[in-house]
Amino acid sequence: MVARKRRSRGAFPAFGAHDPLLDARVRATLDLHGDTAAEAERRVRDFLLTHARVSRGEVVHVITGRGRGSRGGPVLPGVVRRVLASDAVERHVSGWDRDLDEAGFLIRMR
Repeated sequence: MVARKRRSRGAFPAFGAHDPLLDARVRATLDLHGDTAAEAERRVRDFLLTHARVSRGEVVHVITGRGRGSRGGPVLPGVVRRVLASDAVERHVSGWDRDLDEAGFLIRMR
């Protein structure tokens, strides 16, 4: 009988790895817990457009939660991605990524 190799589910990041977005100090935070998709879309758009003016080059944090309270799965992360891809907001954002616990987004403004 031949032993099967276990496939790795992913590698841990190397110690000392530097990620400028994840390591940056957060200028402002928006918490969307309890918002509907429509409320969240409006609040995220307004938040990002405001911080495009007052937080140039800074990182902001949008907290969505993991969606455990949503029927049918998480809704808010998709809403935030849609707003980030919209023409009105995309030109003000230089980069974004999920936060470390994947319950929100870290967004660097231009």
